Amino acid sequence: MYVVRRIKHPEEYEALGMDLDNGFLLYGPPGCGKTLVAKAVANEAGANFIHIKGPELLNKYVGESELAIRTIFTRAPTCSPCILFFDEIDALTTKRGKDGGWVVERLLNQLLIEMDGSEKRKGVFVIGATNRPEVMDPAVLRPGRFGKLLYVPIPDEEGRVSILKTLTRKRPLSAEVDLNYIGHSQSCENFSGADLAALVNEACMCALQEKIAAAAEADSDIRKYALVVNLSHFEQAFKRVVPSVSKVQRHYYEQVFQKFMGLTGKQ
Repeated sequence: MYVVRRIKHPEEYEALGMDLDNGFLLYGPPGCGKTLVAKAVANEAGANFIHIKGPELLNKYVGESELAIRTIFTRAPTCSPCILFFDEIDALTTKRGKDGGWVVERLLNQLLIEMDGSEKRKGVFVIGATNRPEVMDPAVLRPGRFGKLLYVPIPDEEGRVSILKTLTRKRPLSAEVDLNYIGHSQSCENFSGADLAALVNEACMCALQEKIAAAAEADSDIRKYALVVNLSHFEQAFKRVVPSVSKVQRHYYEQVFQKFMGLTGKQ
């Protein structure tokens, strides 16, 4: 409603005289697909996607960081509609007033100025992603800048099953592998999307190692052995892959979510 439909059906919003936010912040635990969400939005809307890694804009020379920000926002309208995606936006928007933070402060001030002028840049949307929203300067989070805050949580049981089905779509799985069972198992609790990808890759590696060992033991051509990922390979992979987000960290992110819910209302 805020990006895709505005690009595809702008006349609906113009008829209502709506002036909506052009800035959105995706926050949540690492590895939960914030970057993928931004790419999916751009793909769905048919918009150009410009990926900017936040720390890359930092420059030790005076004025260079601010120039990089100005250049990005000046050129963005030429490829409208487009989405400017700032990854690790917290590196550019830490709270002002800290000792030794003058370089980031100047860059942050320039970013605030450019985002204030976003209403003049039709078809340019700014999406930021961070897993540390609490360190960001409050001025960045007001309406008109990154005014729409969206929480990207750890996937639930059904979400894990969907992710596993996507990840294994082109993998040689055995008929005995029940992804629904794996996704709902206790072993998968607190697994992020990145953890699930690591789990699938590790299971495939176990299958490959088993095939190589069988060929070496029989002293025969490895191509004679079929490469199939069985349930036992997933069981071995669970011993090698652990959740990157602990229960304590998950509770912390849920508390941050509740805090921002109080500031912005129901999401």
